[in-house]
Amino acid sequence: MRHEHRLPFGATLLSDGLTSFRLWAPGVDTVELLVDGQPPQAMRREPDGWVALEASCGAGARYLFRLPDGREVPDPASRFQPRDVGGPSEVIDPRAYDWQQEDWIGRPWTEAVIYELHAGTCGGYDGVRERLPDLAELGITAIELMPLADFAGRRNWGYDGVLPFAPDAAYGDPVQLKQLIDAAHAQGIMVLLDVVYNHFGPEGNHLQAYAPQFFRGDRQTPWGAAIDFRRPEVRSFYVENALYWLEEYRFDGLRFDAVHAIQDPDFVDELGALLRQRVGAARHIHLVLENERNEARHLQGSFSAQWNDDIHNAIHVMLTGESEGYYANYADDPAAQLARCLAEGFAYQGQPSPSHGGAPRGSDSRGLPPYSFVFFLQNHDQIGNRALGERLSVLAHPESLRAAIALQLLSPQIPLLFMGEEWGSRSPFLFFTDFQGPLAEAVREGRRREFAAFSAFRSDKARAAIPDPNDEATFRRSIADPAEASDPAQRARRLEVGRLLALRRDRLMPRLHGSRSTGAQRLSAGAVHASWRLGDGAALQAWVNLHEAPVAVPPQAGMLLYGTAPDLATAMAAGELPGRRCAVYLQEPA
Repeated sequence: MRHEHRLPFGATLLSDGLTSFRLWAPGVDTVELLVDGQPPQAMRREPDGWVALEASCGAGARYLFRLPDGREVPDPASRFQPRDVGGPSEVIDPRAYDWQQEDWIGRPWTEAVIYELHAGTCGGYDGVRERLPDLAELGITAIELMPLADFAGRRNWGYDGVLPFAPDAAYGDPVQLKQLIDAAHAQGIMVLLDVVYNHFGPEGNHLQAYAPQFFRGDRQTPWGAAIDFRRPEVRSFYVENALYWLEEYRFDGLRFDAVHAIQDPDFVDELGALLRQRVGAARHIHLVLENERNEARHLQGSFSAQWNDDIHNAIHVMLTGESEGYYANYADDPAAQLARCLAEGFAYQGQPSPSHGGAPRGSDSRGLPPYSFVFFLQNHDQIGNRALGERLSVLAHPESLRAAIALQLLSPQIPLLFMGEEWGSRSPFLFFTDFQGPLAEAVREGRRREFAAFSAFRSDKARAAIPDPNDEATFRRSIADPAEASDPAQRARRLEVGRLLALRRDRLMPRLHGSRSTGAQRLSAGAVHASWRLGDGAALQAWVNLHEAPVAVPPQAGMLLYGTAPDLATAMAAGELPGRRCAVYLQEPA
């Protein structure tokens, strides 16, 4: 089968060797279409700022739009940029790829075990595809690709994208991306895509030159003028983008970056509802939020889940003792906040937040099921936004980290692993870009200024040691080498993660739908107990102690589903939870 999402703008193949071109350009009087090998062609003006033209060309043709000032710009809805953001766009035939896994409809959200990865550090689309059998064998059921929208240069995390419909050529071409998704489906693995609808990157965005109305004049964000979601043309641009990824590329879901930075909050819910209506009836699709505001209302509607920074931050403080930056919000009693996250979802549900100037943050999340929250110990942000990109395998005691991993993978919340985490990679994941000239210098120096308030980087010498994002060596250092997994300790970590995921698959997944918390308690500064009633009535309990000192607990005589030490059942039966241990019990329904 062949799939196309027909866009109302951009380049659309027609019959008889014609292609339709359509651009929203309300800020200029005239636009010319430049197709390689053809003379310039004036585009006809349509109502509401649109220009359009049908031209004699087909798939593979390269084209640009020429503005009245002579500037030549790519199509904002380009499906491919073979020569980067400054080069011509390419007409793509979406129906050129013949999908093999046509019967694939996805998997229920409660079956999700997510593996976040950066395509560039994994060898591009083909490199990721080669890793799929190993990930399936491990127990991964979904991969999440960091953003693919075309960005300037050859290296970038993806959050500096400027052409949202064009998967970046640094990783491969559109057919290779479709082959990756098709191959993942053949392995029973869903594919999610991280999309950025709150800003454009600093290089290669030309919208201000011909459509300044795309942005608001009265609102600013950390990235510049806010996108004006009040305009129907702007809303349509992003709605069509989401549909395009889900329908034309058959992604199984989207993770929406930093929706708190979208100035029109109604758009988020409108988008979710529309995607459910258009795509969700025939397939399992999953819509996941990143939202600093902790707004539970989105999760009561069309969205599957939210990345739960609260649970990560509380555990991170318990594992490392760090309390600078936003970790200050969790420094007073992280165990109590971890307990609240396990029982209710968010730690901050309207309480004053120190890093937000004491303003209240969050809303009541107690009525949501546990699988409304994505539970991660590490992700691209939490590693890469550190000055030196250290992973928990470097920062935390190994036995405490083992206990945290067992809690994560056997809780009813949705687990997310970051690439390399399954074997305890010690390679850093650093912030990297590929900018040139003054922009490169601004990014490098801005990165170093960002950490000036941290005690370890107050001196000029310390800040000078922060890796330059634009140095190719920074990118190379961020590639987690699978050969690390041959080390005995790291091989043992991977085997344990596989055992935990097998237990999750066999004993928990079939009964996660309908599960709910039955409470959680702080046991000590480093220990927590949480319990849940699963969908079939089974009772799940987790006891975790991330610190060294043992904790007294009521004697436990039930069935130990998993323990991170051989003698743990004996200790728990005697009423003691040893230090740096996790015990998970499962009681079958009566």
